[in-house]
Amino acid sequence: MTIFKEILDEEYLTVSEAKALLAGIETERAAAEDREMRYELARAIEHVNRFAELSAEDSRALVEDLTGFEKVDDETAHKIADLLPRNRDELRAVFAQQRYSLSGDELDEILNAVAKYV
Repeated sequence: MTIFKEILDEEYLTVSEAKALLAGIETERAAAEDREMRYELARAIEHVNRFAELSAEDSRALVEDLTGFEKVDDETAHKIADLLPRNRDELRAVFAQQRYSLSGDELDEILNAVAKYV
């Protein structure tokens, strides 16, 4: 049984942006009389605190830089911003399911863009 019948809006977020949103929810819940958080919310907050490496502003700027490349779509840009690959092999893993492969120069350009934020 599904509660929702249709998707009204969809937006990709990086882990860092999700961390900023969940931090607001966490402080809102802490101010409430009923201080108990649901299990799912607590696990989500724990996850983003563990894996978010950049600030929300830096991760958004990185995504905008990455979408400027020809073969990097919005979804892939968000994956790269979340994973912050450090070498060609890690970056190739992000593109493994794509129908195209990138040349060494294209991989290096993307890695250089990531290196500016790491």
